Amino acid sequence: MTNLTSVPGADVVPDTKAKKSAGVKPSTKRDINAFTGIAHIGLILWALATAGPLIWVVLASFKSNTEIFLGKPFALPESFSFQTYVDAWSEAHVGRYFFNSVIVVIISTAGTMLLGSMAAYVLARYRFPGNRFFYYLFVSGLAFPTFMALGPLFYILKNMGLLGTYTGLVLVYIAYSLPFTVFFLAAFFKTLPYEIDEAATVDGASHTRKFFQIMMPMARSGLVSITIFNIVGQWNQYLLPVVVISGPGAENKMLLTQGIAQISVAAGYHAQWSTLFAALTLSILPMIIVYAIFQRQIQAGLTAGAVK
Repeated sequence: MTNLTSVPGADVVPDTKAKKSAGVKPSTKRDINAFTGIAHIGLILWALATAGPLIWVVLASFKSNTEIFLGKPFALPESFSFQTYVDAWSEAHVGRYFFNSVIVVIISTAGTMLLGSMAAYVLARYRFPGNRFFYYLFVSGLAFPTFMALGPLFYILKNMGLLGTYTGLVLVYIAYSLPFTVFFLAAFFKTLPYEIDEAATVDGASHTRKFFQIMMPMARSGLVSITIFNIVGQWNQYLLPVVVISGPGAENKMLLTQGIAQISVAAGYHAQWSTLFAALTLSILPMIIVYAIFQRQIQAGLTAGAVK
């Protein structure tokens, strides 16, 4: 019996998959997937190349010289004892060097951020004769190599009586950190809305009040980012402390980078390498902790100028 309700061609199933993929280029999809896979492999290799030496230093700090050089250098230590860290902190005077670095970096970073933010705000928000000249004068400091100024810097500080003092080192740190600070913050201050600035002026706010109570809170993400960069750069500095902290009594004023280098040089071939690696770990951990805590603020500060 014939089914009168059937429609001719109804039993043919349409190729929906073919229709959906009609405008898609499979080759492009494959290329994107291949590129993503290569990018992931590159990132994994980069992470291993970066984190591998750090992990090895931390593991070596728990080993003896025999384990490091004659045993299995890439294996886990036989026992995890913190005696090497105690020796590094007390006997190798790493604790003293650590606190010296903390004091110098805190003062110099605070001075850099205060002076740099004020200079960047004026150069970014005000127009006056010589504005571009002073801006490019700050920016030109980025292209000036540090080692070229070590000789003149030594004699300048010596004539000023600041050689071998923390005051001289703090001033040098501030001078060398200002160019990048002004360059970064000037671009950031330009992105802030002018309407709020004008409203504060109409309400009778002074320039100082506008800067400290309005502009600085609005630029908090940028200030946090550049503060972290300055802390890391000054904490890892080696050439400038070697030149400035010299002369009689310099052993008690050394910073952490100087102290670690002094431990390595003074011990010679009889160095207790686990103690040296423990000192290196103590110098690395603070910067990792600081970056881990302020990671989101750093990323927000770096992308805020681009978004706005």
